[in-house]
Amino acid sequence: MACVTLSVVRIWEEIVSVDVQGYCDEKFTGVSELFAANIEEGRDVGASFALTIDGEMVIDIWGGHLDEQGEKPWQEDTIVNVYSTTKTMSFLCALLLADRGELNFDANVADYWPEFSAAGKENVKVWHIMDHAAGLSGLDVAVIPEDLYDWDKIVNLLAEQKPWWEPGTASGYHAITQGYLIGEVVRRVTGVSIGTFFQVEIAEPLAADFHIGVPESEFDRIGDLIPADDGGIASVIDDPDSIAGRTFGNPASPAANSNTDGWRRAEIPAANGHGNARSVAKLQAPLACGGSAFGVDLFSRTTAESVMQERISGKDLALRFPIAFGLGFGLNSQLMPLSPNKNVCFWAGWGGSTIIVDQDARLSASFVMNKMFAGLMGDVRSYQLVQRVYEVLS
Repeated sequence: MACVTLSVVRIWEEIVSVDVQGYCDEKFTGVSELFAANIEEGRDVGASFALTIDGEMVIDIWGGHLDEQGEKPWQEDTIVNVYSTTKTMSFLCALLLADRGELNFDANVADYWPEFSAAGKENVKVWHIMDHAAGLSGLDVAVIPEDLYDWDKIVNLLAEQKPWWEPGTASGYHAITQGYLIGEVVRRVTGVSIGTFFQVEIAEPLAADFHIGVPESEFDRIGDLIPADDGGIASVIDDPDSIAGRTFGNPASPAANSNTDGWRRAEIPAANGHGNARSVAKLQAPLACGGSAFGVDLFSRTTAESVMQERISGKDLALRFPIAFGLGFGLNSQLMPLSPNKNVCFWAGWGGSTIIVDQDARLSASFVMNKMFAGLMGDVRSYQLVQRVYEVLS
């Protein structure tokens, strides 16, 4: 898509009796109308949606409330826990280090983290941890949710553990552990935590309001998530001895924990990032645009395009559905068609937050909400919003 100048109109009026605020290019009015209808009809309580094209924000809307009683409106600067959409920020950190020549995805993890070579893991590759293929999707040693706040404890357990399957032969969603694995590699390379590296090297240059480990000064504007009955986890741990059962059973992460100070303060790079649709879409815009967006040259076009090269595919051992992975991100494919375009990657967070990056259309689109969807698959809220975008672009 060639660079274009897009006119922007303000939205302050009520749409379907829901006060949707922000701005939206006038040709995407149908997107804002669907967004409002989702709130009006109870599919959402409070939410935000953002779209960038050619490295410019063309939709940035929010609406609804922070509480089910409808007493506290979602604000422009509201942030919430986006669960696994956080993972895409850890991918950016790894991509940036690779672009600088400080990290090789085909190297052994132990080259950067020597202790990791224990228990037969000396040949586990960096791309294996990026693509949930390291065989470390859960922990053998039982931990409690609060143990996730102890970085050294979790990474030491992972370093000592034997893989559950032969690394590189299959993916098995590393729901919580992936962030510690990538994060420890980042720490060994840079000498700082992944939360710090992300904030200084990526979030601040892009002026993006996203945190892996939220400063207490920002707690007042965090919206609590509204959990579903079981969040869909029960559907994959019917057999506690299966890969899925062991993955989601230990470490466990109850949704209610996301509303605690301890969870917000910790760095859990696979699960506890806090932001809104604006910040998520803005952060992924460079990936959509050959490495540069919003005046920031984050990494090279070659690095950006490397994300779209399939590394592993098939039925995921933990998620139990077929999926293809590039570098970290899931890929648009016949297994999971999300876009009419080829070079598209994505990821989503437990409850419904989503990011889609389309390098062919040079767009990034994000949906962030507080009402959690009751399931691991089947939430169509973000999908329908993005399809409205594609209808306009087609």
